[in-house]
Amino acid sequence: MALLEPKVVGTPVERLDGHDKVTGAALYAFEHPVPDPTYLHPVLSSIARGTVTAIDVEDARTVDGVIAILTVFDAPRLADTSDGELAILQDPEVHFRGQYLGAVVAESPEAAREAADLIRVEYGVRDHDTDFRADRSDFYAPETVNAGFPTDTRHGDVEAALTAAPRTVDQVYFTAMEHNNPMEPHTTIAQWRSDGPGPVLTLHDSTQGVHSARKTLAPVFGLAPEDIRVIAPHVGGGFGSKGLPHAHNVLVALAAQKAPGRPVKFAVTRQQMFSLSAYRAPTLQHIRLGADTDGHLTAVSHEVLTQSARIKEFAEQAAVPSRMMYSSPARYTSHRLAALDVPAPSWMRAPGETPGMFAAEVAMDELAEVCGIDPIELRIKNEPATDPESGHPWSGRRLVDCLRDGADRFGWADRRTNTRLRSDSDWSVGYGVAASTYPANTSPGSVARIRYGNGIYRVQIGSVDIGTGTWTALTQIAADALGCPLDAIDLQIGDTDLPSATVAGGSTGISSWGSAVVAAARAFRDAHGTAPQPGAESSAETPENPDAEKFALHSFGAHFVEAHVHRDTCEIRVERMVGVFAIGRVVNARTVRSQLIGGMTMGVSMALHEESVGDPRFGHIVSHDLASYHIAAHADIRYLDAVCLDDVDEHANPMGSKGAGEIGIVGAAAAVANAVRDATGIRVRKVPIHLDDLLHD
Repeated sequence: MALLEPKVVGTPVERLDGHDKVTGAALYAFEHPVPDPTYLHPVLSSIARGTVTAIDVEDARTVDGVIAILTVFDAPRLADTSDGELAILQDPEVHFRGQYLGAVVAESPEAAREAADLIRVEYGVRDHDTDFRADRSDFYAPETVNAGFPTDTRHGDVEAALTAAPRTVDQVYFTAMEHNNPMEPHTTIAQWRSDGPGPVLTLHDSTQGVHSARKTLAPVFGLAPEDIRVIAPHVGGGFGSKGLPHAHNVLVALAAQKAPGRPVKFAVTRQQMFSLSAYRAPTLQHIRLGADTDGHLTAVSHEVLTQSARIKEFAEQAAVPSRMMYSSPARYTSHRLAALDVPAPSWMRAPGETPGMFAAEVAMDELAEVCGIDPIELRIKNEPATDPESGHPWSGRRLVDCLRDGADRFGWADRRTNTRLRSDSDWSVGYGVAASTYPANTSPGSVARIRYGNGIYRVQIGSVDIGTGTWTALTQIAADALGCPLDAIDLQIGDTDLPSATVAGGSTGISSWGSAVVAAARAFRDAHGTAPQPGAESSAETPENPDAEKFALHSFGAHFVEAHVHRDTCEIRVERMVGVFAIGRVVNARTVRSQLIGGMTMGVSMALHEESVGDPRFGHIVSHDLASYHIAAHADIRYLDAVCLDDVDEHANPMGSKGAGEIGIVGAAAAVANAVRDATGIRVRKVPIHLDDLLHD
C-alpha cells in the first residue's frame, strides 16, 4: 500500500482539545445543556437470584418533584430481548445483585434519589451461585472466545513433549476480578420526540462508539438506526467499559418514554459501576512448559478457567497470546467457563492479553530459573521466525530489539551488582522483565468525508475521543494526507450525524479511522486537485488491506521493573519502570507516550492493588468504591518511562502505525511479579500481590 508522507504525523503536537478540557469548555455527556431536564435514580436488586413478588411505590409518589416511576411490572416493552444484559425491566426475574428493577424520574437528582430510596421490593429468594473456584464441576467450553478466536487449539503432541522434556514448569496462576473505573462514569441523557423529522431518540452518551451504540440499541427499541442520534464529542475514559452499550442506556431510554418530550439525565454512581458496567473476570490459568537443556521450548500448554454470567456469555481469551508468542513444536490452549449469577463481564483494557500474558510471562521467568538462563536470553532463544499460529511472516516483530534496547536503558546487565549495591538493611531490591504483545488490527466500516470551503478542509467521521488524543491525531493524519497545514483542518467527530465509524477499542481506532481519512483525502485530491472549488466534497471507506491476509500483524514490547520490598513489612514499591515498544510509526509522540505510561500504570495497579472482592454469601462486590478498590497513584511509581522504537510497519495501514492504547498494560504485571521474586526469592503466582504473600514460613 502507498504510505503517507509524514510532515506533522510523528511530531508531538499538543492536544488540540487540551485548552477546552482544562478550562471546562469541553462538554461531557451529562454536561450537555438540554431544555427542561429531568433526572433518574435507579432501583437495584438487593438479592442475587430470585423473583420480584411486589414493589411498593406509594411512599415514593409523595416526594415533591417526582414525575414518573417505572418498575418490572409496568415498564415499556422492548422490541428485542435477545441480549440478556440489555433486556431489563421485562420480567420479575432477578439474575444478579445490583440488577435494575426500576427507576424514579424527578425534577432534581435529589428528589429522584429520595424517592428511589423509599421504594420497597419484596422477593421470592432462590439460592445463588457467585463463587468462582477451580474445583467446580460445571465448567464448559464456549463455541468461541472473545474476538472470535477458537476456544481450543492443538499442534503436535504436547503430553509426549512434556514427558520427554528435561526442563519443565507446571504451575497455576490467578488473576483477580477487576473493574473499569474511568474518571467519567457511565452517563447518558435520553430524549424522545414524536413530532417532525429527525431522530426519534437522541442520546448524549459517554461511549467509545456512537455508531456502534446506535446499531446495538436500535433493535432493542424497534427503531431503524437512523431514528437514533448518539452524540459524544468528549469521553472521560473508557478502558473497554464503554465499548458496548450497557443496561443503563436502556434504563434511561425507557424512563424517558415516561417523561414525553423531556430529556432524562442519568449518571451511574461510582458504587453502581461495580455491578452495572464492564469488568475483567477472574482467571485460573494452568501453564505447563517443556524445554531442552539449552532453554528451547519443546511444549507449551495453557489452560484457562474463568467466569461468565448466566444472562450473557463472555469468554476472556487469555490463552490466545500463547499461540503465537514463542516458538514451540507442540502447543495446546483451551478456555473453559463457569456461568454464575453475576453481572456480565466484558472488555477491559487488552482483554485476553492482559491476564494471559501475566501468567505466561511469569511462567517464562520460572523456566529461565529452571534452565539457569537469563530471562531475556530465554525469550530471545525462543523467538519464532514466523507466526507459529498462522505460519505467516511477521509484518514487523522486533521483540528482540525491544528486549535489547530496554536492557541497555535499564542497566539489566549489571542487575546483580546494582541490586546488591542498592539493597540495604531495610529494603531488598529486585529486577524483573516481561514481554508484551497485542494484535495490530484494522476494523472495516469507517467512512470519512471531506468538504472544502473558505480555505478550510472540514473532515468528518463519526469516531470518538475517549481521552486518547483522537482529536489531535486524526487532524495530523488529515493534514499530511491533504498536504495542507494543521490549522487548515476542521475535524468533526463524536456524532452519528457524521459518517460511520467503528468503536474505539482493540487498539484499532486510529488505524481504522486514519485509513478512512487518508483514503478520503486521496479521493478528494484525485477528484478536485490541489486548488478545489468551494463546496468540493469526497468520501471514502477504510480500504481493505490485502497484507492482513499475508502477514501476522502484531505490536510488541518489553517491560523492565525495579522493585523494592521492605524486609520487615513486605511493602512493595516500584522504584523504576521502563517500557520499550515496537508499534509502527508513532502518529503523535506526546499522546502515544501518555497511552503507554497509562497502560503501564494500570499494569502496576493490577500487580499490587486492583481486586474486586466478592462476598459469595450475598453475591455482591464489597470493594465497590475508590476507597476500597485501590488503584496506583503517582507515589506508587517513582520513575516511569515509555520508549518507542523508530519503526514503520508498511503492511499495517497507510500511516504505517499500529495501536498503542492497550499494549502498555500487557505484561506489565508480570514484570512486577518477576521483580518481586528477584528481590525476595518468593514466587507469587497471583495478582494482586499482598503483603502476606511475602511472609516467610
